[in-house]
Amino acid sequence: MTVTLTFHPLNNADSTRIDLKDGRKLLVDYADMRNPNDAADPCIDLPTALRNDLRAKARDYFDVVLFTHLDADHTMGAGDFFHFERWTSYQGNGRIKMKELWVPAAALTEEGCEGDAKIIRQEARHRFIQGKGIRVFSRPGRLRKFCEDNGIRLEGRLHLITDAGKLVPGFDDLNAAGGVEIFIHNPLAWRLNDREVEERNEDAVVFQAVFREGMTDTKVLFASDVNADTLSHIVQTSKRHKNEDRLRWHVFKIPHHCSYKSLNCNDKGVDKTTPIEDVRWLCEEQAEPRGIMVSTSEINPGKGSERDKNVRPPHRQAAAYYEDVAAEVDGQFEVTMHHSPRRNPKPCQVSITTAGASFVATAALPSDYVAATPMRAG
Repeated sequence: MTVTLTFHPLNNADSTRIDLKDGRKLLVDYADMRNPNDAADPCIDLPTALRNDLRAKARDYFDVVLFTHLDADHTMGAGDFFHFERWTSYQGNGRIKMKELWVPAAALTEEGCEGDAKIIRQEARHRFIQGKGIRVFSRPGRLRKFCEDNGIRLEGRLHLITDAGKLVPGFDDLNAAGGVEIFIHNPLAWRLNDREVEERNEDAVVFQAVFREGMTDTKVLFASDVNADTLSHIVQTSKRHKNEDRLRWHVFKIPHHCSYKSLNCNDKGVDKTTPIEDVRWLCEEQAEPRGIMVSTSEINPGKGSERDKNVRPPHRQAAAYYEDVAAEVDGQFEVTMHHSPRRNPKPCQVSITTAGASFVATAALPSDYVAATPMRAG
């Protein structure tokens, strides 16, 4: 089997399916953003797309479902789609099971959650208390208090916790059948301990996945929705521990739907965002030749358009920077919604083989979009 990364067109939202060569399936985030009453909605029918893929493999579960954080653009509709062990009312009726639920520590300790975020939080708490079917990333002081409040010992749950700077158990051997390593960069527990409350974006899971095909290792960086300051902390921490190789990338799922704040929190720029130094190093010096950058976002706004005035991403200034980075390494900058025809939304994919990574647009492009010549990375 070929390793594939499937990016679903969901406007400014995330859901990426990872298919490993040993047959395991991972889902990174789930956000059903489509309006079922709008036939022209360009967002994919995510629950149908995922169910069809699972049905083709005669299964009703994902091996892993990772919620990088609990914002709606990463959790929307999860309460209607997944089987939750905590409640019988959230089971059956074709719901999709999660063999393992992965969450940042903040997903357990956060208060005031509502809707899908609350359902996921309660499921995570239930599994953590039960001691099975979950992996938690980072262990800040508040997690110890959570354990004390629920009559369990943190030391008895350490096998369920992976700190930043570590490989995930079961995803830590490039020579095993799955041929994958997943290395966690964020959340950083020491940063969590410095704050009184969680910050969902900055406490989100950031990781590097390495896939081995034959003699070729392909590195993929998933940056969730963190901002430039958090990326700077990740870079500095990696350098301090001599883990710079864990930040190299052939494929970069860029952060926060092409927001300028993931490059520079304070300065959008007029026509192009200038990143802070650590982020520049990450984007430019850690890129492998013919690297592929993927923005899970709407089509970038034109200069002076109404959307260009919006505070929310995507920002054309950030896109201009990423496009320059991709051009410098003879690579590609791709936007998920560029590849989603309005009446038949389809995902796009990155295929990983012994030749490296290649971007595959699985749908016809909009008539006003001019694509670069397809490249391979690796």
